[in-house]
Amino acid sequence: MKFRHVFAAALSATALSSGLVSAQTVFTVSSWLPPTHTLSTVQKNWCDLLTKESSGRMKCNILPKGVVAAPGTFDAVRDGLADISYTVDGYTPGRFINTQVAEFPFLGDSATATSVAYQRIYSKYFAPLGEHRGVKALAVFTHGPGIIFNSKKPVASAADAASLKFRIGGGNINELSKAMGWNTTLKAAPESFELLSTGVMDGTFFPDESVASFKLSMIKHATTFPGGLYNTSFVFMMNQDKYKALSAEDKAVVDKLSGEVAARMFGEGWDKVDAASRDGAQKAQGVTRIMADKAFVKAVMDKQDYLETKWAASAQVKGLKDPKKVLAEFRAEIAKVK
Repeated sequence: MKFRHVFAAALSATALSSGLVSAQTVFTVSSWLPPTHTLSTVQKNWCDLLTKESSGRMKCNILPKGVVAAPGTFDAVRDGLADISYTVDGYTPGRFINTQVAEFPFLGDSATATSVAYQRIYSKYFAPLGEHRGVKALAVFTHGPGIIFNSKKPVASAADAASLKFRIGGGNINELSKAMGWNTTLKAAPESFELLSTGVMDGTFFPDESVASFKLSMIKHATTFPGGLYNTSFVFMMNQDKYKALSAEDKAVVDKLSGEVAARMFGEGWDKVDAASRDGAQKAQGVTRIMADKAFVKAVMDKQDYLETKWAASAQVKGLKDPKKVLAEFRAEIAKVK
């Protein structure tokens, strides 16, 4: 009996000295979208990569549902209700200013390109200004180009859009809709099905992916714009104290998988499901697609010019030097990304 105790102690000491036994960091991970949504699946893929790259020292406990509703997610991660999650910056109007640069119309037709370019601009200009102070920003990204979807009629002009009621997700599209005189209501994406199925709203502004993801079978019409009518800024984040408590070795792993690596993962995931929704759900339910003509595009551009000037003034107050130059650099960077 005594021999067995001595042997067990010796074995334990050997394991410790050889590094076979080590503390494991477990991150509580929250998603306010269904587990099948591309953001949930990419977040899981990132977690799997984290475990692999850290040789199992870090892992994720993915919760079955979000710890809070979408608009409260930033504060939930900041306060430690969850260790890792993502959110839409525009869900809390007026809180984030610089991030609106990624929400303007006509930026590009690929979520991958806009996400990677946005991450580069964010790292260079916005992160030093503490754009997301209170959390560890792992990456920023965007969805695919924004489209006008509705269940009633083709929207071929600004006047057509003004005759319908739309759900929108906030950010610059909220300001643009007001400037255009459209009847829009700010609601989180998961509320779309109920709003449209009950007739409270006639349509929604979304990327292609969302028709399939939120099972919007009532959608019959889509109006696309070159480069998208709008975009949405997302932040993928970690609780700051959780990050600070990591060893230098594990921080290096998190940092390696952050920035452009994570931004590209989210962008590529979104491009894939955008295409699947166009070719699958929308085709099956007979969605009619039209491209906005030059007059419609010009009507939007005329209002957006003012909004970009207004944004530049606000961003300058927040410490961003030469915002218009940053916006031009962002658009140029999108064109470079492959």
